[in-house]
Amino acid sequence: MPSTNNFSPKQLSVLTALALSVPISIAIYFLDTAWWVALIYALVIFTGSYALILFTVQKFIYRKIKLIYKLIYQTKASKREEFYYNHILPQKSIDEVREDVEEWAKQKTKEIEALQQNELFRKEFLQNMSHELKTPIFAIQGYVDTLLGGALHNNEVNMKFLTSASRNIDRLVNLVDDLDEISRLETGVLRLNCQHFIIQDLLKEVYESLYLKAQEKNIKCFVRKECEAPLSVYADKEKIRQVFINLTDNGIKYGKENGNIEASFYNIDGVNVLIEISDDGYGIAEEHLPRIFERFYRTDLARSRKAGGSGLGLAICKHIIEAHHYTIHVRSTPDVGTSFGFMLQGK
Repeated sequence: MPSTNNFSPKQLSVLTALALSVPISIAIYFLDTAWWVALIYALVIFTGSYALILFTVQKFIYRKIKLIYKLIYQTKASKREEFYYNHILPQKSIDEVREDVEEWAKQKTKEIEALQQNELFRKEFLQNMSHELKTPIFAIQGYVDTLLGGALHNNEVNMKFLTSASRNIDRLVNLVDDLDEISRLETGVLRLNCQHFIIQDLLKEVYESLYLKAQEKNIKCFVRKECEAPLSVYADKEKIRQVFINLTDNGIKYGKENGNIEASFYNIDGVNVLIEISDDGYGIAEEHLPRIFERFYRTDLARSRKAGGSGLGLAICKHIIEAHHYTIHVRSTPDVGTSFGFMLQGK
């Protein structure tokens, strides 16, 4: 016999009405031997009991459950929802209603955890942004105050201080530009200007623009030999140039002396082109990998700030690739190196 927990209100009413009408009808049959009298009593008792029990269950129990559903969804019921509450909900068993409430509770728990995590990230982001802004501002303020205090007329230090102040202003401008770039990418204000171009040619241009910086650490930047065959992609050329610059610049900043930065290109399925930029630098610890594309997130605060940059490069890369409807991913092992990969639309 199935558990009564799984019965609908109608089934429960039928069962209860039978439990009431059958024993009474049997008793009447033994008291009055006319079977048809007992049958009439049974039908009357069954019908009355069924109607009374069903009315009670639906009117009181499921009315309370309907209020719970309305509180769960925190909304004024639409016509469609009223139809659900009046016709579909009463057909559900108590166990099904319990499962609905438990599912809602799990969903709310996940939402609360996500909000708490986002709040933690927000505080961390504001803290990091405040630090990134204050560092060049305080430096500029210090140089200007020193110059105004009399150093302006000291030819031995005035040009040095002005040059340092100018360098910090450039850093501040780059930081604001990067923040503006991310905001436009996130809001969709910035539209992509897609065109067909050879992806290897674009990367070689980036390598040439960063040649002097790579030479300082004797880092070689090259395209893997079996990946030199020209591949055409359809994307925003200048935005992908920015991605290449950021990834290559990161490889140089955090790469080892006499290291290598290698690019690979693969035609995956005739539709998509896989691009990977790899280095043999210091690598990234596993616990940092899920968060390295967050704004201002740094795996090593001291070394990262010493290396310079706004801390927004990887976040910009992420948003640019996502604007092309693809995803950027990373693989890394400490003291082995790091590889960034993403796909673009081919021909």
